[in-house]
Amino acid sequence: MLVLVINCGSSSLKYQLFDMRDETILAKGLAERVSVGGGSQAALTHQPAAKAPVRLEAPMPDHAAAMAHVLDALTHPAHGVVDSMSEIAAVGHRVVHGGEAFAESVLITPDVLRAIEACAELAPLHNPANLMGIRAAQRHLPSVPHVAVFDTAFHQTMPRRAWLYGLPYELYENHGIRRYGFHGTSHLYVSRVAADFLEK
Repeated sequence: MLVLVINCGSSSLKYQLFDMRDETILAKGLAERVSVGGGSQAALTHQPAAKAPVRLEAPMPDHAAAMAHVLDALTHPAHGVVDSMSEIAAVGHRVVHGGEAFAESVLITPDVLRAIEACAELAPLHNPANLMGIRAAQRHLPSVPHVAVFDTAFHQTMPRRAWLYGLPYELYENHGIRRYGFHGTSHLYVSRVAADFLEK
């Protein structure tokens, strides 16, 4: 089973393609300067496993264009690692902000997309890019499950006294101003590795 993992930043797109049978990385890469100055100086560095990296300079005015270049690189006759996109069984998307709506990873549905969009004002540089990447991937891979993994989900177990600021309560009620916590995927990984190391 092949799983494509996508991380759309404000002006970048990182990706890795995993073979989950042995959890090996078949390819990874980074599209940089996406949408910066109209995307005219954008470049994609594609790294197939056990092969030399390939660099492609091409206009990438938005993350949808970057996604198209990524998928082309993965299936390219010379440096691709799959014959067809149909070999990919699922896609995972890193999403920066899930607000209070998500405490775990979820299958992406129209309702989930609307909830991510509603959180855009809390992460204006990232959630719109995340959404663009999700929608582009769904267009290219419409028949496979797409899963959203939220940076904020790990921290949703914080007690109220930890996440509510000492500010007028109306700021939380009306604008969602509170502590959410970030980089939750990294925190989750580190905590699990530490627990294994300590045999907890």
